[in-house]
Amino acid sequence: MGSDIDGCDTSPVPPPLDRADPRAWCAVATARLSHDQPEAALEAARQAIGCDPQEEWGHRLAGAALERLGRDTEAVAAAREAVRLAPGSWAARLRLASALRRVPGRWREAWAEARRAVRFAPDEPDPHVLCGDLALLRGDHDGAARAYGAALRMRRDHPAAWVNLGLTMLRWQRPRDHHDPAWEADPRDTGRARRALETWSRQVRVILAVATAGICVAVVLPDPGLLPGTHRLLGAGLHGEARIGGALALAAVLAVCVRQAARVGASAYVPGMLRRDLRLGMSVALGLLTPAAYVAALATLPESRPGSLQEVSEVWAGATGLVLLNPAAALVVRLLAETWRGRPVAALRRFAAALPPLPAPPASSGPAADPGRTAGGARAGGARAGSDRAALRDIAVTFWIVAARAWQATAALMLVPFVTGAPLAALACLAVPAVLPRVRATGAPRPRDRWLAVALAAPAVAAVCAACAGAAGAIAGPDPAVVAAWRCAWGALALGAAAFAVRATRAWWRGGPGPWRASLVPSESRGTRMPGDLTPSACLSEEVRHAAAYSRSVVLACTGADGPRALAVSAVTSVAPSGEFRLIAGDEAWDAVRRDPRVVLFVGDPRFWAEVRGVAVPDDDVLRVTPRQVLMREYPGRHQARTR
Repeated sequence: MGSDIDGCDTSPVPPPLDRADPRAWCAVATARLSHDQPEAALEAARQAIGCDPQEEWGHRLAGAALERLGRDTEAVAAAREAVRLAPGSWAARLRLASALRRVPGRWREAWAEARRAVRFAPDEPDPHVLCGDLALLRGDHDGAARAYGAALRMRRDHPAAWVNLGLTMLRWQRPRDHHDPAWEADPRDTGRARRALETWSRQVRVILAVATAGICVAVVLPDPGLLPGTHRLLGAGLHGEARIGGALALAAVLAVCVRQAARVGASAYVPGMLRRDLRLGMSVALGLLTPAAYVAALATLPESRPGSLQEVSEVWAGATGLVLLNPAAALVVRLLAETWRGRPVAALRRFAAALPPLPAPPASSGPAADPGRTAGGARAGGARAGSDRAALRDIAVTFWIVAARAWQATAALMLVPFVTGAPLAALACLAVPAVLPRVRATGAPRPRDRWLAVALAAPAVAAVCAACAGAAGAIAGPDPAVVAAWRCAWGALALGAAAFAVRATRAWWRGGPGPWRASLVPSESRGTRMPGDLTPSACLSEEVRHAAAYSRSVVLACTGADGPRALAVSAVTSVAPSGEFRLIAGDEAWDAVRRDPRVVLFVGDPRFWAEVRGVAVPDDDVLRVTPRQVLMREYPGRHQARTR
C-alpha cells in the first residue's frame, strides 16, 4: 500500500458489488479520487452515468476527475450537466465554479457560480474558500481574507483556508501577475503584450547605456588625481562626433519603439497590466525615464577643450548616472519590495494552523524523549503525518523571507554608525536578534535546511558583533579589536548572503522551489474530509416520492419579507429521478425564494410526515427544489425518527 505526505492512499479501489447501482459507482469514484486515481475515478463516474443519466452526482464526479486530468473543457461540460439536472445543488454550483476558474476568460462566470454556492449553502465552508481563492487570484487580499475567515468560523481544521489566509498576510501575487483573470482578453494576448513591453524597455536601456558609455569615453574621463565625485575634462576633440553618435542612438531607439509597438496587441489592457505588475510597471517607467535622462545628458554635454581642466555639471552627471545605473537601482527597489511586503510572522501562524496536531507524547516520556521539538511545539524540520505539501512549502519560503528581512535590517543598522559618526548607534543592531525569537513562537516547524539555518543565524551574529564593536569603539576609540569585531560583523553578513546564493543556485539547478516569493503556492487541500463538490446528493425514498406526488398537504416554509412564512403548495407537478421537486406556488413564495432560496417542504402522509430541506430555484412557471436533507418522522406518540 502506497501513500504520500498528504496521507493519500494510492492502493487501487475495487468496483462495487452491485454494478447496476449508480450510487455505488459514485461512491467508488469518490474513493478513487481521494486515492488520487483520476483515470479510474472517471471510469467509475461514467459507469454511474450509464446506469442513471439523471444522477447529477455522477456528472459532478466525472467533472472532478476530468479537471484533475487537465481536460478543463470537458470538466466544464460535465459540471454544466450536473447544474442542469440539479440547479439548486450547491455542490454542483461549486463544481462548475471550480472548473470554470481554470479556463481563461471565465473568471466572472466562476465568481458568479461560487457566489450562488455560498447563497445556497452559507453554512458550508468550501464555497467560501473558493470565493477566497478567486479573490486571491485577482489580488483582492482583503476580500479573500474575509472569505477564508468565514470558512474558518464554520470549520477550524480546513487546511486550504489556513494556508491561503496566510498568503493574504504575505500579499501574495501570482508569478507574472500582469493579467487580471476577470478580463475577457486571452492571457496569451496580454502575455505577448507584456513581453513586447519588457523587450522594448530592455533594448532602449541597453542602447542608451552603451551610447552613454561611448560618449563618456570620447569626451569626459575621470582624473584619478582629483577628489572622488569630481571630474576633469581630458578632451580629445571628439565633442562633435559624440553628439552625432548620440543622435544616431536616439534614432535606433525610435526604430525599437516602432517595432515593439506593433507587437502590443492588447493595448487597451496595458494600463491595468502596469498597475497589477510591479516589475512590469518599473520596467516601463525606466524605459520612459532613460531616454529623457539621455536627452538631458546629451543637451548638457560639456564642451571639449583639449588640455583644459573643468568640472562636469551636476545635471550631466546625474542624467548619465541614471542612464548607466538604472538596472542596479531597479534591482534594489525590487528586492526591497519583495522582502518587505506583507507580514511573514502572522503568515507563519496561519501556515502552522493548517498542519495536523502533533500526537500526544507517552505519559512516561520526559523532555529528553523528543529533543527535536522546537519552542513552538513543532518538531524541527519534521513533516507531520498528513501535512499539506503547500503549507510545508510556504513555511519554508516564509522563513527565507524572514531571513532576508533580518539580513537587510542588520545591514542598514550597521551602516548608521559610519554615516552618523556615532559608534553607540550600532547598539540598535541588537533589535534584530531580539525580534527573531518571535518566529519560533509561531509554532511553524523549521525546515531541515542547513543553508536556511545559516541565513537565519548570520544576521544575529552580525548584529551582536556590530553592537560589541560600537560599544567598544565608543569607550576605547579606534582599536584593533574594534576593527576585528566590525570585520566579523560584515563577514557574518557575507556568509548569510552566500547561503542564500547557494540555496538559490541549488533550487535553479534541480528545478525545485527557491528561497523567493515566486515559490509560494496556494493550497487546495481539504484535509481528511470529503471535498464539498464531491458530497453525495440527497436520496429520496419511494415513500417520500409517493407522498409528495399524491399528498394534498404539502407546505412550503420560506423566509418572507417580515420573517418565516408557511405557504400552501398548489401542486407538486413531478418528482425527478434525481429527487428534485417541481412545485406550483403563489407569487409570495416566488418573492421569498428570490430573497432566500433555502426552503423546507413538509409533506404529509397517513403514516408519517417528511421534512425536505433544500434550495428552490425559479424555472419558467415552476419552482425547482433540490433536496439537501430529508427527514422522515412518524406522528407524535411513537417517538421515532429516521434520517435519510
